[in-house]
Amino acid sequence: MLRCWAVLVAALGLGVAEDFPWTKNNPGSFYYGTFPAGFLWGVGSSAYQTEGAWDKDGKGPSIWDVFTHRKGRVVRNETGDSACDGYYKVKDDIQLLKELKVNHYLLSISWPRIMPTGIKAEQLNEKGIQFYNDTINSLLENNITPIVSLYHWDLPQVLQEKYGGWQNISMINYFNDYANLCFEKFGDRVKHWITFSNPWAVAEKGYETGEHAPGLKLGGCGAYKAAHHIIKTHAKVWHSYNNTWRREQRGMVGISLTSGWGEPVDPHSQTDRDAAERYIQFHLGWFANPIYRGDYPEVMKNYVGRKSAQQGLGTSRLPSFSVQEKTYIKGTSDFLGIGHFTTRYVLQKNFPFLQVSSYHTDHDLAELVDPNWPAPGPKWLYSVPWGFRRLLNFIKTQYGNPLIYVTENGVSETLQCPQLCDEWRIQYLKGYINEILKALNDGVNVKAYTAWSLLDKFEWNKGFSERFGLYHIDFKNKNKPRYPKASVDYYKKIISANGFPNPREVENWHRKAMDTCSATHQHLAADSLITHMEMVTEIVLPTVFTLCILISIVLLIFYLRNHS
Repeated sequence: MLRCWAVLVAALGLGVAEDFPWTKNNPGSFYYGTFPAGFLWGVGSSAYQTEGAWDKDGKGPSIWDVFTHRKGRVVRNETGDSACDGYYKVKDDIQLLKELKVNHYLLSISWPRIMPTGIKAEQLNEKGIQFYNDTINSLLENNITPIVSLYHWDLPQVLQEKYGGWQNISMINYFNDYANLCFEKFGDRVKHWITFSNPWAVAEKGYETGEHAPGLKLGGCGAYKAAHHIIKTHAKVWHSYNNTWRREQRGMVGISLTSGWGEPVDPHSQTDRDAAERYIQFHLGWFANPIYRGDYPEVMKNYVGRKSAQQGLGTSRLPSFSVQEKTYIKGTSDFLGIGHFTTRYVLQKNFPFLQVSSYHTDHDLAELVDPNWPAPGPKWLYSVPWGFRRLLNFIKTQYGNPLIYVTENGVSETLQCPQLCDEWRIQYLKGYINEILKALNDGVNVKAYTAWSLLDKFEWNKGFSERFGLYHIDFKNKNKPRYPKASVDYYKKIISANGFPNPREVENWHRKAMDTCSATHQHLAADSLITHMEMVTEIVLPTVFTLCILISIVLLIFYLRNHS
């Protein structure tokens, strides 16, 4: 009878996910082996970070255009107005993809480029539609599969001004109209759709801290409300595709969620394990749990609800789904995109009662790092490969082992001088990709890996001060030339071998990559000198000449006055 009951519960989807084995999957030695046949390798980027041409060919303004044009919002007041000039360099960048020999390219569509106000009934921009048609066609002509994200943060500014952006439930229908336009125009060729890329950052940084566009600080409520509408929007789009387009186009629709890994400081301490689980649930589970299990994580509902009650609120600051909405949202993902960059140690921390509410104090935890972890670039991004395997196993345990596409994984540098011999990125990619291989052996259903990112690009509120690219861009040069870093050669070898065949071969990859980058560095130095001389010729010399003329005129006036 017990066995029959277990089968019935599983069939009804009422089972509770098993506990994650926190003390298992310890960091181990490097594992040599290859990925399954058909495993997909790629790189990614996003529209606002690379395209530029922010006001060209009928494109409407996005919240990031407006945000970056306000002084003090971005490092050195930099903008993505021209970014990598990707709008004009599609063929050049596809050539880079061919050099890498990738299977796929993850790109995003700029909503205001094809729908300037964000409202379909008002205006469509045919030039923008043609741009993405040409891009998709060029990728396919070169045997590169496009994986397309519908939303990588560049909301049309009109929707922000009229409705308050993701704070307003009307976004659900406006975004659904936009998504259906994309399915109509591009779905005959695009078979992998991502509704939202890293919605956690959209909600938390856009509507809680204000670090990102639209720059609102709606502490304690704004992030939860934005996320609630985004989750319901995702479900609406999935059902639209499922009901209208799937039979004809035979594609897939998923969502890309970015999360670090939270490791308990003491894995044998229940308090630390609970804190680590809250870390994951308040990041990944916030979005994944409704989609895969029908509702927000219980621990999230409990903690936000309790904090809300302490503040004298009649209802929780975390919105709730109706019974119908839970059913509608559950199961709305054909694959799960996962972005992952780093890990934290986590322990319990009780925040004192605060009248001012905050997402960051709701989960009662503190984050720590090991000072021995490599930190090649920004302080937030430590290289901790073993955390990736644990995150992937957590997803397998919690969400029924869904099909996973790794959609973002990479490391940046903050050095001002160009560093083409990026030893640290080679080590990062080697370690993190190897942990995916271990996770596959654990039974995790990973189908694809996407290195982040193809190019150095505009890094949101960090401007151009952080560089994630496999290819360096000289942004001081008006032509924005691309230069391969050592990691390009190394990643190509991983793709070609479909993994890590043996120690000797992998060590040779490293040596050859470093040799290649030295020659490229000399080429870059020569080009930089030419760029400097062009700047002298085009700017400095005319300026000096103009000043000389002005000084001569002033001296002549004085001379004439003295002799009149």
